[in-house]
Amino acid sequence: MSPPLDPALLADDLRAHAFAPPHGTLPLRIGAEVELIPVCAETGAQVPICAESGPCTLPLLREFGLRRGWREEASPYGAPRWVLPDGGVVSYEPGGQIEMAGAAFRSASALIRSLRGTVQALRAEAAERGIVLLSCGIAPEGGVEDVPLQLRAPRYERMTAFLRAIGTGGERMMRQTAAMQVSLDWGPAPLLQWRVLNAIAPYVTAVFASSPVYRGQPTGYHSHRARVWHELDGGRTGILPCGADPIAEYRDFALRAPAILLDGGDEFLPFAEWIARGATLDDWRAHLTTLFPEVRPKGFAEVRAADAVDPAWYAAPLVLLAGIACDGPTLRAAADLLGDPDPALLHRAARDGLGDPPLAAVAADLAELALRGAASLPRGFFSGEDLDEAREFFARYTLRARNPADDVLDALAVGAADG
Repeated sequence: MSPPLDPALLADDLRAHAFAPPHGTLPLRIGAEVELIPVCAETGAQVPICAESGPCTLPLLREFGLRRGWREEASPYGAPRWVLPDGGVVSYEPGGQIEMAGAAFRSASALIRSLRGTVQALRAEAAERGIVLLSCGIAPEGGVEDVPLQLRAPRYERMTAFLRAIGTGGERMMRQTAAMQVSLDWGPAPLLQWRVLNAIAPYVTAVFASSPVYRGQPTGYHSHRARVWHELDGGRTGILPCGADPIAEYRDFALRAPAILLDGGDEFLPFAEWIARGATLDDWRAHLTTLFPEVRPKGFAEVRAADAVDPAWYAAPLVLLAGIACDGPTLRAAADLLGDPDPALLHRAARDGLGDPPLAAVAADLAELALRGAASLPRGFFSGEDLDEAREFFARYTLRARNPADDVLDALAVGAADG
């Protein structure tokens, strides 16, 4: 029988399971999840998982995976998933977005090879079937009304009901957005890592913003994905201030958030109110999986702030985050540069990207700092080619106060002028 929940027990659980450093050897492990939005090459409409006619992605993944030795298995969400020979997993998001969760590696370059090799080959085969796999933050054509919920599991049914109840853009978040999430082991100073990663999250959004278009039109935001996430609200997004006791702070954040998975009918009460109703430790841990801050503690740090990144540039977000968070001296230098996390930066980063001069100046300093930190990591963690790729990305974009969204906007402007 589970012990009764109280604030001290929940803080201890977070300390033991969410924030605890691993007991393995260096270098630290790194992982990433990359999401792809499948759209019809002819119409730009999102492609479903299954369809009686027209393009769909389930036959694509089944046939592609069979040839590459993927193991198909049932998932709890109503659609299959595939386990790759190297331990990676390919699965679906609620709108039919395809997610590849790379295995955790002790080499960022091994992770990049795994992700890129799979995504590029899958893209090529999808193109032969009239499907384009987009690496951008939000589907640029069509609205959420054009994308039915593809995964009918209770988790997503409850989440949909909650999002409708609070009246935000949450359904767009579930069905139309795509991100690149980077996961890093906690090092010897997990709470300093936590503070720095929360502080850097708005800069990650600005540097990798790639979604300025929605419903076929510019939105005024470089990352419309981030805007949609910030609209979600409901007490489960954003960055945390990281004050004197970050673990208690995250516990209280989680306690205030409405419990989606516990069945209160049409009422979504804060988890704190479920404690008196007999909520268990298992309920608490399941509740934590429904929180979507920019940095999520899961026994490692999951940084969720970047729009989906093109495979050509996978090294750049890994260098930016691992170069800063996994090298002790660089981590401390970044803490001095960034100061305390500033939730107000999230809106500016999503709207203006690196067109915000103060934000752009700090982002350029972070890029230089990250390159030095990445080069200091254990031999083989980053190959010279991957460091060069990140350096090229920063030179092309970050050091010029640009991001991939600016390329999209420039192309639209040229098209409008030609038209």
